[in-house]
Amino acid sequence: MGNEANTIESMVSRPASYRWLQLFIGILCMCMIANLQYGWTLFVGPITTKFGWSKAAIQVAFTVFVLFETWLVPVEGYLVDRFGPRLVVMVGGILCGVGWVWNSMADSLTQFYISMAISGVGAGAVYGTCVGNALKWFPDRRGLAAGLTAAGFGAGSALTILPISAIIKANGYQDAFLYFGIGQGLIVFLASFAMTDPAHVKWASPSLKAAKPSRSPNVIQTKVDFAPLQILGRPVFWVMYVMFVMVAAGGLMATAQLAPIAKDFKIDAVPVTLLGLTLPALTFALSLDRILNGLTRPFFGWGEIYSLFPSTTTDTFGAKFAAANAGLMYTAKGTAALLVPWANVLKEATGSWHSVFVTAAVLNGIAALLAVFVLKPLRKAQIESANRQAQTPVQGAAVAT
Repeated sequence: MGNEANTIESMVSRPASYRWLQLFIGILCMCMIANLQYGWTLFVGPITTKFGWSKAAIQVAFTVFVLFETWLVPVEGYLVDRFGPRLVVMVGGILCGVGWVWNSMADSLTQFYISMAISGVGAGAVYGTCVGNALKWFPDRRGLAAGLTAAGFGAGSALTILPISAIIKANGYQDAFLYFGIGQGLIVFLASFAMTDPAHVKWASPSLKAAKPSRSPNVIQTKVDFAPLQILGRPVFWVMYVMFVMVAAGGLMATAQLAPIAKDFKIDAVPVTLLGLTLPALTFALSLDRILNGLTRPFFGWGEIYSLFPSTTTDTFGAKFAAANAGLMYTAKGTAALLVPWANVLKEATGSWHSVFVTAAVLNGIAALLAVFVLKPLRKAQIESANRQAQTPVQGAAVAT
């Protein structure tokens, strides 16, 4: 069926604007899965109140979600290459919906962990596919396409913070999980039918098919394509991996703990007025955080860590295996998620969130120093060495001829 659908698709001539429709569909899907990560903090307090579990135990569910969202992306990338984006996103949407519906019925930590694992697999399938598909559709505008797609995930929950908070307050967190789980999963499922691999499209303008990404003279880029197993043996990969973990850890801690932090400081319900709009401080903070998080991603092109590290990986190890290599790098987010429950442990041990803030700041500071004094020269040496080796056979052949 998949091959037949691809054949039918290839018989249809598509205009240049069609790829922008594909980009919009990817952004829409990313918006729908954003709450699985960024909306979680709103549920931590109500779950604690209902069951009396510790926040650290509950936050293990968040860690499980991020682990399954990130560590399976390389596998999901292979499935996209094998079956196309439509099927993978379709299944991902179903799993996202099932996970949150299960959350609405879960009455044990084990059930929360399992349901969040299911949600994570679904979110990873949608995330990895949409970013990869955007890169394929826009080889000539790779930064813009990836930035806009990532912005959907970064800012997608901004508009739903208010309704989720309202439903939790009025009807309880179970209804919020149920309604948004069904709604978000259904939209992704329906949107998946419109997703297409550009390799299976007949272009109205043949020049689009031949579009190639431009190489910037200001960016050091390799001329050699390294396979996934090869990059695992390169020290520069692991330096970037450690840096990614350090930066992501602080962000994930804030994402998962923002509501408990605001409640502990007794400012979660303090009214804040901005531009004539008055909202509780926590709701305002979550909304602004999501909006600004989304705006920065396309603004910086390859800015933000979830765009910056994949692009740096591609510049360092080549574009041929970009999806798989970026997927390996993206697993660093899952590794960083392992540190999220420790934020609660550290807070309980010290009696204050101050130590958590300091720890996150120190990790970011170390990552910044590594970028300047370790990564920069290491990348340069790695790329120059690879480029020299790539030129050697060519020169030898020329002499022999």
